[in-house]
Amino acid sequence: MIIKSGYMLRTVADHHVVIPIGARTVDFTGVITLNSTGAFLWENLSGGITEDGLVEKLRAEYGIDSTTAQGDVSDFLKVLEDNDLLEM
Repeated sequence: MIIKSGYMLRTVADHHVVIPIGARTVDFTGVITLNSTGAFLWENLSGGITEDGLVEKLRAEYGIDSTTAQGDVSDFLKVLEDNDLLEM
């Protein structure tokens, strides 16, 4: 899976924000704010990765257990899917 084109992650004054660009500004006029974990997951999704790959990267980066990592990744992906931000 990968983030749909037309969205950029930027860090502004220690805040991670996703903004639409180009044609996406017609469909999505808001801004998405992410915490550091969300920004980490977003960046890894930008390159294309599986859900299991995200779980492993999250575990390695933050030193958390598999159950916690799986729950966090699943929750994050659900929000992205609900807002039509992912390509499968």
